[in-house]
Amino acid sequence: MAAQYPAIEPHDSGMLDVGDGHRLYWETSGNPHGKPAVVLHGGPGGRSSPGMRRSFDPERYRIVLFDQRNCGRSTPFAGEPEVDLSANTTQHLVADLERLREHLGIDRWLVWGGSWGVTLALVYAETFPERVTELCLVAITSGDQGEIDWITRDVGRVFPREWEAFAGHVGHAADLPAAYDRLLHDPDPRVRADAAAAWCAWEDAHVSLAPDHRPRFTVMAPTDQLAICRVVTHYWARGCFLEPGQVLRDAHRLAGIPGIMVHGRFDVSGPLGTAWALHRAWPAGELVVVGDAGHSSASMGAPFGAFLDRVAGVS
Repeated sequence: MAAQYPAIEPHDSGMLDVGDGHRLYWETSGNPHGKPAVVLHGGPGGRSSPGMRRSFDPERYRIVLFDQRNCGRSTPFAGEPEVDLSANTTQHLVADLERLREHLGIDRWLVWGGSWGVTLALVYAETFPERVTELCLVAITSGDQGEIDWITRDVGRVFPREWEAFAGHVGHAADLPAAYDRLLHDPDPRVRADAAAAWCAWEDAHVSLAPDHRPRFTVMAPTDQLAICRVVTHYWARGCFLEPGQVLRDAHRLAGIPGIMVHGRFDVSGPLGTAWALHRAWPAGELVVVGDAGHSSASMGAPFGAFLDRVAGVS
């Protein structure tokens, strides 16, 4: 998410008990009486960051950030030596969003999502369309099995050397996410750490074609590597806990919700086909293709800024 406004600090924050032993970190910033906007971070397994506050006009928006289950400052943290992820599914995360909305006393809100956050935003909006005023989505995904296969296997044709190391770490298993999922929960901490490092090396290899791309995953602290790898493989080994084609199948439920989808032409991690299919299924979702951008939202601020200005102008 590109920074457009000065850095700001939260005016309120807390830990929300959502059951199953989970407590979610949340924060609000900007105008307490402004238009509510909630930000859904990527992953699965990522976290919110201070920079996410900066794409919203703090005079106009009540900005809500939170860390999804087992992520960031939420507890229990997936980077702990032993952690149970059984109560972490897409359905749990959708229910968590509703609990957070109710906890903050918000009737309806704009929902922003990036990458995995797009899938979560779409499932949430299709489940509770009456609670969503607009959708702002960047790096479009739907959580479908074809996307999981692409990012863990098919895109290896673009990065064959790096993919060989990635797949070779688990003996070229038929189901790579499931094989990594097992290693990431191995009793031996060295086995867990090595698997996380191998997964992160692959993530940094395929996430960008830009020659000036800087690694993100391989420079993380080992506990953060373990956390994000555990959560993402937990989801991808289980089809993101979605029925085949579910997001596109249910896109008719988005009728009446205006939105914008911004996708990079050079997004090799998530080809443009998903965004185009969703645009056809949800005509109210404006599709903007950024010609020189990849999977990162850092260079996609201009389309979002114009859209948010329109939204704020009619609120």
